[in-house]
Amino acid sequence: MSFGARFTALAPGDPCPCGSGETFASCCGPLLTGQAAPTAERLMRSRYTAFATGDAAHLARTWHPRTRPAELDLDPGRRWTGLRILTTISGGEDDADGIVAFEASWDDGAERGTLRERSRFSRRGGRWVYVDGDVG
Repeated sequence: MSFGARFTALAPGDPCPCGSGETFASCCGPLLTGQAAPTAERLMRSRYTAFATGDAAHLARTWHPRTRPAELDLDPGRRWTGLRILTTISGGEDDADGIVAFEASWDDGAERGTLRERSRFSRRGGRWVYVDGDVG
């Protein structure tokens, strides 16, 4: 996997790419270094940040082993430019499963677009993991 110049490099005091309004160090930063996400939404936000920063290790670590692809090939030409949470169903600190629907904006040179997904999460070994999602 190549990590091109298009992946976002973040300092601890930078705004978190997930759009929470918090700094990277107080939001997704700790999750990308291994801290467990308290909710499905927080895990989803950290996974968006992992796509924005090219952190394939975080994506693999937080993907249910039953549905995780053998390889993750992140495109350094695609720049993730914004995240909007549409709906959250369950996925709280005391839940076993959850759903987070979101819209993520991107650009790839002159091309721009959005990805909408309804993602399913579950707890595995006490930690939230991404199971799968419906794009559309």
